[in-house]
Amino acid sequence: MHTRTLGQGLEVSAIGLGCMGISSNYGPTAGTRGDMITLLRHAVERGVTMFDTAEAYGPYVNEELVGEALKPLRAEVQIATKFGWQIENGKSVGLNSRPEQIRNVAESSLRRLKTETIDLFYQHRVDPNVPIEEVAGTVGMLIQEGKVRHFGLSEASISTVRRAHDVFPVTALQSEYSLWTRDPEAQVLTTLAELGIGFVAFSPLGRGYLTGTVNSKTRFAEGDIRATIPRFSEENRAANQTLIDQIARLAHEKGASPGQIALAWLLAQHPWIVPIPGTRHISRLQENSDATRVPLSADELAELDTLAQRMGVHGDRYDDALASYVDRS
Repeated sequence: MHTRTLGQGLEVSAIGLGCMGISSNYGPTAGTRGDMITLLRHAVERGVTMFDTAEAYGPYVNEELVGEALKPLRAEVQIATKFGWQIENGKSVGLNSRPEQIRNVAESSLRRLKTETIDLFYQHRVDPNVPIEEVAGTVGMLIQEGKVRHFGLSEASISTVRRAHDVFPVTALQSEYSLWTRDPEAQVLTTLAELGIGFVAFSPLGRGYLTGTVNSKTRFAEGDIRATIPRFSEENRAANQTLIDQIARLAHEKGASPGQIALAWLLAQHPWIVPIPGTRHISRLQENSDATRVPLSADELAELDTLAQRMGVHGDRYDDALASYVDRS
């Protein structure tokens, strides 16, 4: 797999691995802990070097799993994790990005990840009660101390990104971006290009919808976050099916899968965009990593753009509770 460079010279695989789903938010896992460790190590064999986790996933168990799996391969990979939630009794109960909290999370994450340095440390969600300048300054000190290599933000507004970047250089902004979530295109991508900041796209496969494996008849397991997301209501899944049908048609013509078409479209947008699809299955991991080999012509890209814009997308990407944590300053 070829590599891409985010801000501040951080070089990573063109497609990373979002690790959240291997232990949380998508219902019970079918495999064992050993199966997930095998999956993570197989990803490295496939050329994946960027692994994305967070203390809030589980909480804690995802970092522990990633740390155990990647410890023997630590020199070959970059590990990104996140701070910013107040976790009590095993649940995220609000935001907390106070400087002392950031330091505590860094120390705890280092232990769970079995490493001496976090490659990319994101603020998971912007805390309106803590000036972003304090957050950037604190992470900057952690970088000076060698505990962190790079500073990132997640779901942050352009105003917040600029303010943070003025204090300490931001390496990457992470937000949702895909054929059916085009929000970053209005202002975010232009600003990142101006500032030299990379973009990490989570849910690049639309939480599975763009792979064609989810339709209006799908029933989500208990604990699957999609059951709470308006875009995944039965009515909205049916309304969005035309987009999936067209992606599937193009995939068939090119001898690819719908998911590969969705990832190839994203890779074609800018050379500093890195998608991080998640999966629990080695076959899907292989499919996703091979998306770098699926070329899309200018006409095919334009066709997908036109179709997505004409069809629109039915349903919000978050429910009201989750939407309240997205920075709109």
